[in-house]
Amino acid sequence: MSFILGKKLEMTQVFNDKGDAVPVTLVEVGPCFVLQNKTKESKDGYDAVQIGFEKKEKKIKKSEKGKEYKHLKEFRILKPETCNLKQGDEISVGVFNEGDSVKISGISKGKGFQGGVKRYGFGGHPKTHGTKHEVRTIGSVGATDPARVFPGKRMPGHMGDERISVRNLKIIKIDLENNLIAIKGAIPGRRGSLLEITSMPAKKKK
Repeated sequence: MSFILGKKLEMTQVFNDKGDAVPVTLVEVGPCFVLQNKTKESKDGYDAVQIGFEKKEKKIKKSEKGKEYKHLKEFRILKPETCNLKQGDEISVGVFNEGDSVKISGISKGKGFQGGVKRYGFGGHPKTHGTKHEVRTIGSVGATDPARVFPGKRMPGHMGDERISVRNLKIIKIDLENNLIAIKGAIPGRRGSLLEITSMPAKKKK
């Protein structure tokens, strides 16, 4: 399994061999560095690799030793025998190839407090027959016998700013010199947000 950390830049488009426009998201990835290896035999009790991304520019204090990087992430290793990463190793964009399928995880854009129409796609009330000032209200919230709202009811509330993972996104182009990759389609998060990129296992042919 290949993995790396990156930063979302912007969306643009590229043209394939047929001349068709393909929407892509540009991501600045790596270089990342292996900071720690965890194994089942150690006190950690599981196999994982901790990596750091974006080294801090200012000089760190002695009390901040081990926090030289702005972003630290840990990736679980399902097959330790296939992982050759050691402490101090560098992980670059070269771990992926054009055409690979990846899973991307990030924090979605925060949209604040929203009503049911925007948050869940409710249809709202009819715009005629006496409806006034209640076109976008949610209407009834259920039974009145318990005198309370049942847990899990879809109602207005905070929207966005949550972790989202999107699978099977295709890498269209890789720029090794500038540490950039172009990924087909949209990716969760705002510009400059941190992204976790991991490779997807190859699909078995039927």
